Amino acid sequence: MSTVAVQRASTPNALTRRLYDYMNELYQNISRRAFSIFEENGNSHGHDLDHWLKAEAEFLCPAPLEIVETDSAVTVRADVPGFIEQDLEIVAEPARLFITGKTEKKIDDSKKKTLYSEISSKEVFRSIALPATIDPEKATASLKNGVLEISLEKTKPAKNVTVLAKAA
Repeated sequence: MSTVAVQRASTPNALTRRLYDYMNELYQNISRRAFSIFEENGNSHGHDLDHWLKAEAEFLCPAPLEIVETDSAVTVRADVPGFIEQDLEIVAEPARLFITGKTEKKIDDSKKKTLYSEISSKEVFRSIALPATIDPEKATASLKNGVLEISLEKTKPAKNVTVLAKAA
């Protein structure tokens, strides 16, 4: 099992800005590809969603999730086969979790000729609205056998305090 670094973003900062820039760039790339698919299909209208989903599938690999909540914590598990800890970035905010990652196929053997390959660069992006407010400073993550497990400790709920009148 290997440890994955968790970026903590308790307030908006450069980390959040970098994540926003990444999402914007990804959106633009998918948008351009979806339009290209639209053109390849003879500019036929009515298939916008199909074109978008096909373009998105070319850029992003699926990362199925499992979210488990207890009284004190939220645990998120994501299937990310083919990724290593250096490929992944996790950003924890009090109410949201972001999982991003990119890995590229590395060709080491020059003696072999690849005839066909569907394996190329892989990218993952998940934005998860958490079911409870968590403490980003206490977030931890680990990766084992292609399964990313992120443990998030919940913040303590607000406490009502009764003010008692002091006898004079």
